[in-house]
Amino acid sequence: MSLKLEIVTPNKVFFSDRVDWVRVPGSNGSFAMLNRHLPIISTLEPGLIKIVQQSNERYFEITEKAIVEQHDNHVTIIATAIEEAHPIFVR
Repeated sequence: MSLKLEIVTPNKVFFSDRVDWVRVPGSNGSFAMLNRHLPIISTLEPGLIKIVQQSNERYFEITEKAIVEQHDNHVTIIATAIEEAHPIFVR
């Protein structure tokens, strides 16, 4: 079973799909949510959201503080500014 993830801004639903898991930049450090995660509401800091869907990874960047809420395998991220990101990892 997977999570339903929605990323919304004041202007539109930026992303809406089922995902295996999502990692967010929480105010006290990043954390991930998987299927059957306990309910949570948290503030988010600017940073990367990582989404995994069937072994494919996607990244979104929050450029201002945001909020995440999770309950009953439904994650909602409310952000005022977000964009798809393509991080480059350097060794």
